[in-house]
Amino acid sequence: MVIDKLNDVLIDVLQEVGNIGSGNAATALSTMINKKVDMNVPQIKVLEFKDVLDVLGDAEEPVVGIYFGLEGDLEGNIMFVLDMDSSKNLVNMLFGRMDGGELELNEMDMSALSEVGNILSASYANSLSMMTGLALKVTVPSICVDMAGAVISVPAIQFGITGDHAIFIETQFLQDENEIKGDIFLIPEVDSFEKLLRTLGVDM
Repeated sequence: MVIDKLNDVLIDVLQEVGNIGSGNAATALSTMINKKVDMNVPQIKVLEFKDVLDVLGDAEEPVVGIYFGLEGDLEGNIMFVLDMDSSKNLVNMLFGRMDGGELELNEMDMSALSEVGNILSASYANSLSMMTGLALKVTVPSICVDMAGAVISVPAIQFGITGDHAIFIETQFLQDENEIKGDIFLIPEVDSFEKLLRTLGVDM
């Protein structure tokens, strides 16, 4: 099945997963910082894994990458990627800081970014579980700061073995003038991707 056909078949269902997941994530973030947080309707599509770096842009651009395992009825990985400006805006929003120019992420900032990644990933996993009836959960996150190419290279080794498709969800938070863009990639194992398609009624 060609990727364009997958996109045509799945896009409506995945868009609904994104809408529900975004709403849940925005509510959780609002509770976390006690301020109103809006999230735009996410862009969602199915990619071949080899195209993930094209979505992220410059391979030498530094980014924050947060990784999770996906367990339960589907197995695979979830990756949440933020550029440095968005990471800076996000921790400023979380800690109520004014924009102080250049920011070097400290241990507390990294912990906060991991928690936000955990909220987002769990929100989308729960939405997918609700839409499909499949039991899903995410594992404890691991986080790193590196060039986009390097961030992709480590999971690519594992993803290359376990799966060749990624479900891409572009997220955008808005809190007052703070804007944060992030990319979520759900990469199911090959058997789990086929199981997901069958569960969603896709003719294999």
